[in-house]
Amino acid sequence: MPEIKPVSGVAQAVAASALRAQQARMRIIAENLANADSTSKTPGGDPYRRQAPVFEPTKVAGAKGVRMSKIEPDQTAFREEYDPGHPSANAKGYVKLPNVNSLVEAMDMREAQRAYEANLNVIETARSMEMRTLDLLKR
Repeated sequence: MPEIKPVSGVAQAVAASALRAQQARMRIIAENLANADSTSKTPGGDPYRRQAPVFEPTKVAGAKGVRMSKIEPDQTAFREEYDPGHPSANAKGYVKLPNVNSLVEAMDMREAQRAYEANLNVIETARSMEMRTLDLLKR
């Protein structure tokens, strides 16, 4: 016979899966921001390529949660800047820069933070409801 879990326990498990997914997303965004101005170590070589998380539904406590399934490189073109004196410049004097847009990353970070906070609120609300239910049952 399958285990029956309280609704608040399921809600907490689903919210916890989302917390882990958003935490992983924030780590990837932080890595992208840290490498936004990096260049190749070799002349004409490719610099850091922006990474993007891929999420998928997963079974959590008999419900559907979320998890980060993989990290994929963003295939958009690199930026190029004319700087013939730069050690990473190609034969034409252009330096390839990462395809990371700091403004987009900052907005993604804020969105991930808000999603994280919302899931924390779900956990806190579920715990509060559970405690109120227990208090009512004690009477």
